[in-house]
Amino acid sequence: MKHGKWPLIVTFLVPPVVLYVFFVVSPYLQAFQISTTDWLGYSADANPVGLANFTTLWHDDYVWNALKNNAILLALVPVLTIVLGLFFATMLAMGGRKGRAGVTGVRGGALYRTVYFFPQVLSVVIIALLWKEVYHPNQGLLTGAVHAVGLPAPTWLGDPATAFWCVLAVMVWSNVGFYVVLFGAAMSAVPKEIYEAVLLDGASRFTTLRRVTLPLLWDTVQVAWVYLAIFALDGFILVQLMTNGGPNFSTDVIGVRMYDTAFGSETKFGYASAIGVVMFFLTLSVAVLSLRVGRRERIEYS
Repeated sequence: MKHGKWPLIVTFLVPPVVLYVFFVVSPYLQAFQISTTDWLGYSADANPVGLANFTTLWHDDYVWNALKNNAILLALVPVLTIVLGLFFATMLAMGGRKGRAGVTGVRGGALYRTVYFFPQVLSVVIIALLWKEVYHPNQGLLTGAVHAVGLPAPTWLGDPATAFWCVLAVMVWSNVGFYVVLFGAAMSAVPKEIYEAVLLDGASRFTTLRRVTLPLLWDTVQVAWVYLAIFALDGFILVQLMTNGGPNFSTDVIGVRMYDTAFGSETKFGYASAIGVVMFFLTLSVAVLSLRVGRRERIEYS
């Protein structure tokens, strides 16, 4: 610092910014440029086609089907994950008996949090392969459980009527544990006197969750919503490994559609880049809209 602030800024800030621009921003810009060409990905020829790829995309039924599936995931995955995360976190934080010590958590709460968080230590690839075996039509754990109670088990991932919902369930399962821990950490910062006063006034735990916990944790819930919305708009790895968009495109999502367009039999990198550009603006719009719609006045407590 004895040489002034500018040498410090140049030394410690400029190199990371340069690396970020080179490795993150420039590929985005290149994708925009490739989306206006007919590049096939394996040749040096990339003829400009203007907005032809986007015109084709607008009339592509497969893309619209993938967007429809992403829209359903966007509507359900954040809601189910946040609701379950808040419920389990509330039960762990204030599910114990009310006694002289006031509001207490359940006994063994640390063990429960570890169990809930366990899916987060697994790779997404492992989760996909694990649940693919659980859904196995002959030897799967879920199939065996259904057969054990004397009911016929569907071909979970092989039936268009059930495959999508099976993948959605895995998406929720793989994320709930993280948000249980996240919401639990946020609840631990709330003074217990607030909960004790509310419960002494006769409020039920559900009312406490809706009227007290949720408003106090709104900033955390809003961040969780944005992350889960982005996850729902992607979902590529789980879908690609579990069903590859099938059967009959029933689980197809925009990420799988882009991958198959770029690396499938057609290898249309220009068209796949156009899908990626649309996905970029769609994700950005959802994130900005979620932040603006969910904006509330901050509640402060001492």
